[in-house]
Amino acid sequence: MNNRGYKMVAMLLLLLLWACSSNADTVLRGKVVSISDGDTFRLLVRGRELRIRLSGIDCPERGQAFGTRAKQFSSQMIFGKQISVRSEGKDQYGRELGWVYLPNGRCLNHELLKAGLAWHYKKYNNDPALARMEQNARRGRLGLWVDRAPIPPWEFRRARRRS
Repeated sequence: MNNRGYKMVAMLLLLLLWACSSNADTVLRGKVVSISDGDTFRLLVRGRELRIRLSGIDCPERGQAFGTRAKQFSSQMIFGKQISVRSEGKDQYGRELGWVYLPNGRCLNHELLKAGLAWHYKKYNNDPALARMEQNARRGRLGLWVDRAPIPPWEFRRARRRS
């Protein structure tokens, strides 16, 4: 193989390494500077604000029953605190999608489910542990599960778009 061939192989290996590493989870660390709703907030990372969306769950929307309570819960847990986010990449709206960890190691995504302030978002996540957390909150009639027929946020959003 000539010098040009080696360069081409090296370039292909570098591209392959880059592609593999770009799919790996990234850990972001920063301070929470605002809360949009129960499952969305802004994180200040090295002077730059990133929009973060919690993975695996979906909280009630603003204007929906328990939407304010979910936002308050998230705010009490993370607002103004230094946290870690294990990012899984970006969602369709350009937000970092991830798992939020507090300094004590607790996961906000899990805490919202256990408190009955979120649905397990089965459309995008099939983790049986999340399904059990939601089921336990339902059985205990915690949070939004006190309602006889709570409306999932994805149905609430769809109805709003139609009107």
